[in-house]
Amino acid sequence: MLVTEPRLSIRSRLYRRGFALLLPVIALLLLAFGSTIRDAGAEGRSGLVLTIDGAIGPATMDYVVRGIRSAEEQGAELLVLQIDTPGGLMESMRTIIKAILAADVPVISYVAPEGARAASAGTYILYGSHVAAMAPATHLGSATPVQMGGLPGSSEPEPEPDAESDSASDDTAAEDSKRRGGTAMERKVLEDAVSYIRGLADRHGRNADWAEEAVREAVNLGAEQALEQNVIDLVASNLQNLLAQLDGHVVRLASGDRTLQTQDLELVHLEADWRTRLLAVITDPNVAYFLMIIGFYGIIFELSNPGAIVPGVIGAICLILALFAFQVLSVNYAGLALILLGLAFIVGEAFMPSFGILGIGGIIAFVTGSIILMDGSHSDISIPTIGGIALVAAGFILWTVLRLMSLRRHHPVSGREQMGFEKAEALDRFHDSEGEYRGHVRLSGERWNAVSATPIHAGEVLQVLAVEGLTVRVRAVPQGDNGDD
Repeated sequence: MLVTEPRLSIRSRLYRRGFALLLPVIALLLLAFGSTIRDAGAEGRSGLVLTIDGAIGPATMDYVVRGIRSAEEQGAELLVLQIDTPGGLMESMRTIIKAILAADVPVISYVAPEGARAASAGTYILYGSHVAAMAPATHLGSATPVQMGGLPGSSEPEPEPDAESDSASDDTAAEDSKRRGGTAMERKVLEDAVSYIRGLADRHGRNADWAEEAVREAVNLGAEQALEQNVIDLVASNLQNLLAQLDGHVVRLASGDRTLQTQDLELVHLEADWRTRLLAVITDPNVAYFLMIIGFYGIIFELSNPGAIVPGVIGAICLILALFAFQVLSVNYAGLALILLGLAFIVGEAFMPSFGILGIGGIIAFVTGSIILMDGSHSDISIPTIGGIALVAAGFILWTVLRLMSLRRHHPVSGREQMGFEKAEALDRFHDSEGEYRGHVRLSGERWNAVSATPIHAGEVLQVLAVEGLTVRVRAVPQGDNGDD
């Protein structure tokens, strides 16, 4: 047993490590040959309707960009963005507007239902669309950009006051500073936003002066007032009324002017799938903020307590998700980073067993990264592919944990721990010493001092009970139990 057991242990470790190194190869093969699942939309004379409900972030951006691409592929007559949003991230908003301006299908932004709003980023999207429409009792505006987290800007140095200046000039300077407002960084962001929305207004022939006022002063307009001031093109009570008013309307696309033919047009609602809804929760500004905090503290705790594993695993995953939510990392980079992190955790489980902590974290990171990459701008990754790889990884982790638990139940095969399960032979008759009986035994080919609670005769087979320094505590083996285990 002392010879064969180490060999089995080495072979077991080789199997485990070989399987871990093989896992990335299996993952790449499944990704390469996995089937893709694409939504089959209606073809022919139809229009698509996308619903933007809530804050605009990476998930909404991906949903709209994919919707525009789907409308182009299906040859749809138009695409309607039904909007009800308080605003969102500027980077996501700009990406959506870029996709709208480059689209080969007319995009109609429609603020609905009644009581909805297109505030902040929603106002920019409305101005960037080929047709802007609103339902009654809706409003838009409050388009002033706000820095997330209140990051401090770099203030410009104030000029030294002139000793001869009077109080009137001081009041004028203070008023001018107040009018310009904020730090240098805040003014730069504000002026950039003003130029951007004025450019969108000029592109579609809408009221650029009010657009600038919405950015500088955060003013708002209702549907009827917006129509009167040439901020929007139409006021429609519902989608059917919108289609009726759009019939014969001429829109300006990147490829040229197009006349809309919406009579008897069928509208197909392209609802957000489970992936988009999940990512919308992750990229919600409040959730993203907590993910960032958890990520930072997890990494800090892991660095201050190396080997804790749990804080590091949770922190790394949360930090990447937070960077994705704040659009520091793009969809492709965030998804790829999570997949690679997940594979690293799974492989690490083989070389540094953590009783499943690294493995479970790796599976979560891998699946989350795959979900983020699903339906990306280049190719679709199918659910069976993700599920197959996750099941393979889960099986490997389960096998590793069960194997480790099995090894923990085995008796030690060498060292002092093993002596507690060995038989010894009495070399002499034990003598009485202070209420105990002392003598010598042969144990694993070695001579040991021994102590027993009962008299022992030379040649008796003894059971080792414990090792106390250089002495073993033994007892006589009952008759009929003298054989080896």
